[in-house]
Amino acid sequence: MPITKVTRNYQITIPAEIRKALGIKEGELLEVELENGKIVIKRLKKERKTLKLNKKLSPEEIEKVIEEGMEECMQ
Repeated sequence: MPITKVTRNYQITIPAEIRKALGIKEGELLEVELENGKIVIKRLKKERKTLKLNKKLSPEEIEKVIEEGMEECMQ
């Protein structure tokens, strides 16, 4: 069984064999829950929004898309 350590910033690293087995990639969003005294980490099922290339967006439009994405993550 792999072991991980809590850093001084209360972060943990998911061991490589677990990441590979689950196909977890850098930048992916995960949900963390407490169930019956155990930490359960689940892959977030929502797809992240992407912006189409070659589309000119104003700074206001970019901010709006960022805010919408953050709100979706909080749901």
